[in-house]
Amino acid sequence: MRSERPEPYALSEIGAAHSWVIRRYRGGVRRIAVIWIALVMLVSASAAGAAATSSGLRGKVTLSPARPVCIEGQPCSKPAPGVLIVFRRGGRTVARVTTRKDATYRVTLAPGKYTVAAPKYRRGSGVTPRVVRVVKGCHRRVDLEIDTGIQ
Repeated sequence: MRSERPEPYALSEIGAAHSWVIRRYRGGVRRIAVIWIALVMLVSASAAGAAATSSGLRGKVTLSPARPVCIEGQPCSKPAPGVLIVFRRGGRTVARVTTRKDATYRVTLAPGKYTVAAPKYRRGSGVTPRVVRVVKGCHRRVDLEIDTGIQ
């Protein structure tokens, strides 16, 4: 009569798709199979995570002009905290981001060209640059300037 041994690995730790390995193999072979499956899952999860967050944009957003009359020696622009920035590609909104308290933004986007808009600021010439390019493998710095329409 065989003595019942407790199962050293829970199915939830390994995943239901690979549970047949636990039932089929015993002892040392089982441990090797479990380690191999865990390593494969870990490598594939890290590769998927790295690909999903590998490109995008970051930068600072300013409003310009910030007042009706610019005075020599004083800045005519100011940081733009809490401003919604919209990124579109092919006419569809792909991402929306609101600038932080320090007027910076960071957005993850797939490589390619995007148009940029600030819906709250419809007067003036809009956001400069209007079209931005995302490069694969990095969060490129692109500072944005919003024309407030003040003349």
